[in-house]
Amino acid sequence: MKVLIADPISREGVEIFKAAGLEVEELPGLSPEELLEIIKDVDGLVIRSNTKVTQKVIDAAKRLKVVGRAGTGLDNVDIAACNKQGIVVMNTPGGNTNSAAEHSIAMIMALSRHIPQATASMKSGKWEKKRFSGQEVAGKTLGIIGIGRIGSIVSQLAQGLKMEVVAFDPHIRPEMAEKLGVELTDLDSVLAKADYISIHTPLTAETKRSVNAELFNKMKDGVMVLNCARGGIINEHDLFHAMKSGKVAAAALDVFETEPADKENPLFSLDNFICTPHLGASTREAQKNVSVAVAKQISDYLTKNEVRNAVNMPSVSEETLAQIAPVLNLADKMGAFHAQLTTAPVDEITISYQGDIAELDTKPVTISVIKGLLFPILREEVNFVNAPILAEERGIKVTESKSKTSEDFTSLLTVTVKTADGTNTLAGTIFGKKEPRLVKINNFCLEAVPRGHMLLIYNEDRPGVIGRIGIALGEANINIDQMQVGQDPDHHRNVILLTTDDSVGPDVLACLLQQDGVVKAHAIEL
Repeated sequence: MKVLIADPISREGVEIFKAAGLEVEELPGLSPEELLEIIKDVDGLVIRSNTKVTQKVIDAAKRLKVVGRAGTGLDNVDIAACNKQGIVVMNTPGGNTNSAAEHSIAMIMALSRHIPQATASMKSGKWEKKRFSGQEVAGKTLGIIGIGRIGSIVSQLAQGLKMEVVAFDPHIRPEMAEKLGVELTDLDSVLAKADYISIHTPLTAETKRSVNAELFNKMKDGVMVLNCARGGIINEHDLFHAMKSGKVAAAALDVFETEPADKENPLFSLDNFICTPHLGASTREAQKNVSVAVAKQISDYLTKNEVRNAVNMPSVSEETLAQIAPVLNLADKMGAFHAQLTTAPVDEITISYQGDIAELDTKPVTISVIKGLLFPILREEVNFVNAPILAEERGIKVTESKSKTSEDFTSLLTVTVKTADGTNTLAGTIFGKKEPRLVKINNFCLEAVPRGHMLLIYNEDRPGVIGRIGIALGEANINIDQMQVGQDPDHHRNVILLTTDDSVGPDVLACLLQQDGVVKAHAIEL
């Protein structure tokens, strides 16, 4: 079998492939057209961030069995297309965590001591000692937005520098933050207290350009801002104006909304702006770690059929997978749906298996629920291997129950998620052999395909409200594909579940919430 290495990896990784008896072809820097031609007779594909695994690539790949990312992010892989073709997608979470965290600390020090500017000044023949007087970080407050794996290490390193750390993360329980020695608080408090603000959230529809003019105005005067997470979380236009006004004293970016970064980006004209070309994971140690990990994973899958760190497939036999694949898909969607309903850290997940589904091996299904729940929060950091561990780290209790009987369906999967703010319950089943359906949201019975752009609305049960919702969506140029309306008898209100052609952004959601009679609205992306 042949493995194509389409982006550079370390020699240690290459040697692992060869030792496994696999044919290796190293061709980094292929054009999209060249990749389409070469991929036809490839069994395994190794990528980093440069190579794009698109629908066209998947269609052209006649033998492809596995795609492995030497790193974490999978924004450049069409996972849905891989799913349809039965191609396993793997990544290597954790291999570059330390490097990414250390880069954030390096940026803090570079901002504080004007290291890039002083270097440039000296190389031009100057000696401007007074101009580049800096500030100590000891005693200053670092605000972390998103305290997952990398954010946690940044907090520990910052405390080693005698910094105070405050953090905002709506998905983290206070006990976890306390163990890290971090003050967990609301976003406005972080913005008001922090001398430095470091971003460590995934890029989602919710976080895209979320650090904008509104948030900059809430920050302390003279704050320093850095982003070594994902490009596009900071609104670069708003950052430029915040720096020009003096609100932001200095900023450092390792990632940009468009990469390679546009050389005309106005941020590059500012002396108090420093940057690096997406170097967070670019250390010898990190590259060796992820190269060795991805090589071992792909080799073991191709030669032994062993699955590790797959984001789209659990570690089960082919026979078991054939039985439970539709249920895994349903469970993943239900977990993701729950994640986008919750507004507080999850305390407990209760999973009920009723009917024929109770006869199956349900452990992978439970893991799929957990993975689906954590994915909108952690993105590619979570997979079928580490999902239960990450849930345990976050203090989430998982309970299962089984019953061989189900009143209304041959099989029924019910998932209840409890948080400090309340409890939500979803129920789903499989129609035919493989079609997933949501059949209940709390007390609202329905039949909906859990897929695409969805909108869940609670509204007062009186004339005109649904019409106003439709008008608001129409004015936002959002077309309704499907619509189900029912009553929530406990609260004397309607429940509406919509499927739309386009995603409903924060502005449209805010407009809906302003409509007379609309109580709640949740945009759901599946």
